[in-house]
Amino acid sequence: MSIHKELSAYRQELSACVRCGACQAQCPTYLATSKEGAAARGNLVLATELLAGRAELDAEAVRDLSLCLLCGACVHSCPNQVPTDAIVSVLRREISKKKGLGLLGKGVAALTGNPRLLGSLMRGAGLFSSLFFEKIPETSGLRLRFSPHTLQDRVFPPLPRQNMFARLPQKLPGRPDKPTLAFFAGCTISYLYPEIAEATVRVLQHLGYTVLVPRQQGCCGMPALSSGNGELLKQLVRANTAAFANLAVDHIITACASCGAALHQVHQAQHVQPGETGQDCTSFANKVMDIHVFLEKEGCLHTLADLLTTTTATSQRIKVCYHDPCHLKNHGVTREPRALLRTLPMVDYVEMDGAALCCGLGGTFSASQPDLSRTIADRKIEGLAASGAELVASGCPGCILQLTDIIHRAGLPMQAVHTMTLALAALEQALATKEEM
Repeated sequence: MSIHKELSAYRQELSACVRCGACQAQCPTYLATSKEGAAARGNLVLATELLAGRAELDAEAVRDLSLCLLCGACVHSCPNQVPTDAIVSVLRREISKKKGLGLLGKGVAALTGNPRLLGSLMRGAGLFSSLFFEKIPETSGLRLRFSPHTLQDRVFPPLPRQNMFARLPQKLPGRPDKPTLAFFAGCTISYLYPEIAEATVRVLQHLGYTVLVPRQQGCCGMPALSSGNGELLKQLVRANTAAFANLAVDHIITACASCGAALHQVHQAQHVQPGETGQDCTSFANKVMDIHVFLEKEGCLHTLADLLTTTTATSQRIKVCYHDPCHLKNHGVTREPRALLRTLPMVDYVEMDGAALCCGLGGTFSASQPDLSRTIADRKIEGLAASGAELVASGCPGCILQLTDIIHRAGLPMQAVHTMTLALAALEQALATKEEM
């Protein structure tokens, strides 16, 4: 498919850009660099000129396109809702087709396209260990994607002894009068933070829902989208659609903001034909729902509050603030996570200045642009420090990974956690109290 054909699908959207610059005020990269070409307006001008045959993807254009985090802030702030993130993704796929995947893209493909390899690395030497790096050649994409240079001085969580698939059964039974749900984890939760998966499905089970955890699910596709690997995107869409195709579920729940955004975007883009996997990709995307949205939409916060009535608020409540993941905030999900935190009796919720500022991770962006990633991340430090919180909660494991690094570099006396781990802790405390009564 030519770049002209793919961009033609966005001809109307491109013409809707009025060059107002509203996107610049929200773009993390522009705010850090003041580089016009890196902001949405510059990217849209480039796309328009490419479509008209008046420009080409030269070295400068490629560099500018690489600075986009695909966070969606520009779309959220655009008065005409021009889908710049989707258009940048088209341009990146064209770059990959013309120039081939770089080492970073090959590393992403090797890992996200092969869950067995990723699982083996996590169980073996460890994805981030020096022993692992010593065993692979300098030119390997794996070495660049997770290289000692890229990860220098970064802090990572200790590798879990068991991944999500080892810790959770394929089915957690609930009440027959409640809907059946499926859980989509994504790579970071599956292999780095399986406790987030356990917390999410256990809370849902406590609320009476049956939860299915398909074993054949894989990467959401965000890293492939970010690196411009169109073929890998199709492979992942096929695999994930097939993994959930025959499940009689009402919703597919995510606890990762980036996974939720990616599943909506890549499945709605119809990267495979409806007949290829036995399920329409749009149908799959329409079932995907963030855990916080689900809990509030289904009235679960009231049920949760009732279950927590045995736990009294004490003077030992934990002061908690919240960080807005871009892929929740830019899809209008800001109230629901805060409502959950305020429901928990052991939480003393405080609003943090700069809660909506991007953390700078951006999937592969932190690997391809480590210095810029940290420049963007450092804007979070002042708000975190001023909050006085012991914990900063978030709804995205990628953000938690980045926040952990920010906190460590700034020497702040706090930790980053997922909202659902706090919810499960509160439930377990309430249930233990009830048994003692």
